[in-house]
Amino acid sequence: MPEPDQRDDPGEVQYMVLGCGSIGYNVIEELAKETSSIRVVDRDEKRVKDLLDQKYEAEVRDLKSPGLLDGLPVPDVVFVLSNEKDANLAAVQAIKARYPGTEVIARAMDPTSVGVLQNAGAEFVLYPQEVVAKAAVHQIRRLHATRIAQRLQHLFVGWEGTLGIITHNNPDPDAISSAMALAAIARVSSDKKVTCRILYEGNIGHQENRAFVNLLDIKMERITPEVLRECKYLALVDSSAPGVNNSLPKGTHVHIIIDHHRAEEGESVHADFIDIRPGMGATASIMTQYLQEMDITIDKKLATGLLYGIRADTRDFRRNVTPQDLNYVAFLLPLTDSDLLDRIMSPSLSKETLDILGNAIQNRVIRSGYLFSNVGYIRNRDALPQAADYLINLEGVNTALIYGIGDTGIIVSARSRDVRINLGNVISEAFGEIGDAGGHPNMAAAIIPLNYFALVEDKEALLALIIDPILKRFENIVGLEKQEGRNDL
Repeated sequence: MPEPDQRDDPGEVQYMVLGCGSIGYNVIEELAKETSSIRVVDRDEKRVKDLLDQKYEAEVRDLKSPGLLDGLPVPDVVFVLSNEKDANLAAVQAIKARYPGTEVIARAMDPTSVGVLQNAGAEFVLYPQEVVAKAAVHQIRRLHATRIAQRLQHLFVGWEGTLGIITHNNPDPDAISSAMALAAIARVSSDKKVTCRILYEGNIGHQENRAFVNLLDIKMERITPEVLRECKYLALVDSSAPGVNNSLPKGTHVHIIIDHHRAEEGESVHADFIDIRPGMGATASIMTQYLQEMDITIDKKLATGLLYGIRADTRDFRRNVTPQDLNYVAFLLPLTDSDLLDRIMSPSLSKETLDILGNAIQNRVIRSGYLFSNVGYIRNRDALPQAADYLINLEGVNTALIYGIGDTGIIVSARSRDVRINLGNVISEAFGEIGDAGGHPNMAAAIIPLNYFALVEDKEALLALIIDPILKRFENIVGLEKQEGRNDL
């Protein structure tokens, strides 16, 4: 409790409200629900008289008066809420000069006043127009999210048959857990008339991803023409359109698309139900919201999968995470199996992953903060991002690009800490015309098909032969001056 100035102590009060217009009066009414220890000050005599008639402690004073606080009780918290810019600043300065420990909430009359009042010592500055705008946007987003969930639920009501839920190529926990959630929604909403098959192309090579699938006992199938013919309905999760990081031919009719990646520029997306939200940190967050809105029971495996999906796609809540993502994590956490989550996150390291990491370290070349490393022939492409994650932490490195060659293509994985570049855009521009490429501002990947070279047996020799002109595209875009030789850090 702050000490009063040198005068007879008139007592103490929990709350003091300076300025009692419409905002001030509503604040008083809220405070009065929990305490009667409120003192009100306003310059309008009629307003003060009305407050006194309502049994509030109130008196007439000018907020700009040097003696504003003389004879008033010592407050714990002061609300400065008049509609005069200069009066509010003067009141904040007077309070902080006399009672520096008192908490002050002040009203700003314009955006400029926010910083002025903060500099004067106000702990919190309220700009009503901004508060109303944020509240309005928040409410419309909640209403929109509810309606989207209802649309998806109603879509399943009339369905009967098999739904093929297709993840992106080489699916990660976000895509897999989102497919699990959509299967649960379809089963409940259709009253078990819809059966679901989770389909994918590529590999699940990262040891945590393999542990994720195995420990959660997730049934996944390879996409084949025969399997697709058996599916009456198709859905894409964590992928924005047919042919975009999935093996569906472009133009394939799909019924549902749910993703948190922005659709490619110029890409025409058609489906019965589309929910693409680039503002979300993970598709698993969108699926969690659906489950909440539909009041569908979430079992431990599904909750564990969704939480891990959000955590993995936001890189332990350090990348593209939003307050909504954290809210969904808080909702899921009590429903998860903590022991199962620990086991997923602590898998054994495969020998091939260790070998690739060793090759990446040994073969690194660093030029002007850019690290390049050729790991040679690989079977497990998911080891590349692990190597990139490790090498980006080297001192003096702001961007790491790790590449290797598989049976059908050259694989590139990149990481960056350089805020001057959007790595996803750079990788897409460098390799998009010759392969599948893209990503986020600080992490990206590319796959460059070998086409006619796929039959070449000596893949490592082939990589050494063709990689220089491919990397030159990247170097030209980032403005990197080529320097010869190895930098042995």
